[in-house]
This record gives sequence, structure tokens and C-alpha cells, in this order.
Amino acid sequence: MNFDARYLHDRLLEFEAIADKPRRYLVAFSGGIDSTVLLHALATGKSMPGTPLLAVHVDHGLHPDSGDWDARCRRVAGDLGVEYTSRKIEVSHKSPGGPEAAEREARYAILGSLMLEHDWLISAHHEHDQAETLLLNLLRGSGLTGISGISPIREFARGHLVRPMLGVPASAIRAYADQHRLGWIDDPSNADTAFDRNYLRREVMPLLAARWPAAATRLRQSADLAAEASDLLAELADLDLKSSPSPDRLDIGTFVGHSAARQRNALRRAVHRLGLPAPPATRLYQAVHELIPARPDAQPLVTWPGGEFRRYRDHLHILAPMPELGPCPGDLLRPDRTIELGVGQGTLVLKSSDDGGIECSVAEEGLQIRYRVGGEEIGLRGQAHRHKLKKLLQEAGIVPWMRDRIPLLYAGDRLVAVADLWLAAEFSGGDGYAVHWRNRPALY
Repeated sequence: MNFDARYLHDRLLEFEAIADKPRRYLVAFSGGIDSTVLLHALATGKSMPGTPLLAVHVDHGLHPDSGDWDARCRRVAGDLGVEYTSRKIEVSHKSPGGPEAAEREARYAILGSLMLEHDWLISAHHEHDQAETLLLNLLRGSGLTGISGISPIREFARGHLVRPMLGVPASAIRAYADQHRLGWIDDPSNADTAFDRNYLRREVMPLLAARWPAAATRLRQSADLAAEASDLLAELADLDLKSSPSPDRLDIGTFVGHSAARQRNALRRAVHRLGLPAPPATRLYQAVHELIPARPDAQPLVTWPGGEFRRYRDHLHILAPMPELGPCPGDLLRPDRTIELGVGQGTLVLKSSDDGGIECSVAEEGLQIRYRVGGEEIGLRGQAHRHKLKKLLQEAGIVPWMRDRIPLLYAGDRLVAVADLWLAAEFSGGDGYAVHWRNRPALY
């Protein structure tokens, strides 16, 4: 196939049907052949007239000539009449995924930080990149989502990340560069076969192409088919999750009667929608075979790095790992004074209320914040007997893992209030202060 500005124009129009018209195009411009061709086709072909174009160069500082590359990219953008900006970053090599992953994460972090609402970040990934990604993910044992390879469009930062050249072979990009006599930067690190992708590109793909000349195209087509199947599985999972109260609180009843594979599919989708790291297959199997069929009064837990599955009564909860509960705040809670409860715990404040609340004199004296130790009791308005706090929490359906993290307000040794849930009758006044627990974690 041939690549030209018209092809690029048509692909971008297709994306607009999905993501609406962008405010700006930001081109990830390394100065290599792929991004140089992309920027040239956008700038000279007037693919989308009226849409501002910004070339963004990220200098990783990993090569002694990187400063010269920045200057060269600036000149290229200037010759094309394109606005240009660059950022220099430091790459951490302590990333669990290795230096390649660290470089990619750092690059996309800086690119995302430059985006405004409804911007599109455009990258020059092409057919061979898609084929390499498919092979890498197969070798890592990835599921269908991984085999789908690189997505042509997805939400990113404050806008979208689009890759209009995924169907374009490397030979067509080279032909465009030769036709327009373009120059580009050859990064020597691309020749280092110690990196997995470079090894595939330089050692494996040429062998495949020698035997099967259309190998890259066929692999890209397989990735497209896998992506279509993955989208259908996502639609099925969304239907299965539709009746649940929220993405992080799933109704166990919706899973009953479904196959184990369908249950795993729904759990995988729910985790993705919450933005948590994907659980490994072993944890999905464990959730399906141990957590979903557990007794309603059981409290099973399945964890993985970055997430947790918990069961309580008839719901399955999906959470990020809870931070360690810090010590009780030392400061007293007084009217209009905000107390920070620690990471993930929100804040407490007392606000004047016409509907009644803690007696003014008690609130103004200051309340001590504690957490549950067991045996607490509280008397509620209109009820003659006192209640065990443990019993109240159970009857209210507060999830067990949050019961010891609920702040209790004391005047001396007397329990005044259980966060914003219950107020002791003996400390209740017609004109008083209401407890507000802001940004509180999910309790139900």
C-alpha cells in the first residue's frame, strides 16, 4: 500500500467519529523516520485545516548527542511552520518492567502533562510496531487484550492517544521519506539487541519476512481480529456488570449460573474500568473458585499487586490495597477546624447545623478522635437501651475491613459520635454541630 497525506486525513476523520474533533494535535516527535514522516504529512498535507499542530520532543538524556537531536527537531518543525516544544526527563532504571518500560512510562507521563482538554496525542506507530507488540505479548503469555496489540485510539490524559499509521507498512513510510527527500535521526540505541523489541525487529522479523514476506501484515491483521474479539468480550462483561450497584461493588447474584470463563471476563473488565492493575490469571481463577462461591458470612480475600477482591454478604468488592492506618490524630476536633485522618481516610470537620447535632458546649470544648478497640456502646435518640457499636456496624452493613477505620469522637471517656453515622443522645442538641466526614472511603 501507499502512504500519503490523503490516507492520514481519512484515518483522522474515522477517529473523529469516535472521539469528536480535537482541540489540538500533539505529535510525539522523536525525529526518527516514522515521526518525521507523520509530522511532514500532517503539516504539508493540511490534513485537518483549522486544527493547531504542536510537535513535542522528549529528550531522555540517554545519548550524548540528545541535545543536538533536540535542536535538529526544532529546525525541522520550524521549516514546516509547526509550533515546537521539548522536554528533558530523567529515566529511572529501577522500574519493575526494566529500562524499556521505564523510558516509555516517563515519555508518556511528560506527553500527557502537556495535553489540554480534548487534545489528541498522535504517535507514529506503524504495522511493524504492531506485529512486534503482538509477538512480545504472546511470548509474555498475555491474554486476548495483550494479543490485540496497540490500540489505534484510546482515552489518554485529558484527551485521546491516536495512532493513524498502524495499518501502514514500514516500506511505505520509507518510500514517503525518500519521495519527499526527508532527513531523520538514527538513534544508535535502536540497534542494541539487548532490548527485546530491538531483538525482534533486527533478528526475528527479518527471518519471518524471508520465509513469509507478508508476516508483518498477517500479524497486524491477527491483532485487529483479537482486538475485535476483545471489544466483544468487554461488551459482554458490561452487560454482566450492569445490574451491580457500582463498578467496585458487584452483585454476586449476577455471576450465578455463568461459566467460570464468563465470570473471569466480568471481573477482569471491572478491574480495568476502575483503573487498577490487571490481576494475574491465577488470582482470577482463585476469585472465581474460592471467593464467589464462599458462604455469605465468610470474608475471603484475594490480593495481587495493586488490587484486592473481597467478599461481604452478597457483594464482591474490588479495591486498591488499603494504606496502613496511621495513629489517631493528636489535635482535638473543634467547630470549623478540619482534621486530616491520614492517607485514604478523608477529613473530619464540625459545621453548625439547624437540624441538630453535637451540643455547642461539648463541640467547642473539643473532641478527641479515636478508633475502635472493642466493647464500645452508644445510646441513640428515642431509644431507651444502649447499643453495642459492633452490632450497629453489622446491622448497617458496614464492610468488615472498614469497621476499625471509622473515626470515633470522644469527650473525655464518653463516646459522642461515630463519625457522621450516629450521634449519642446525651450529647445531642437542637442547635449544634454536625459531623462531616469528607472524602471518606467506601463503607458499604
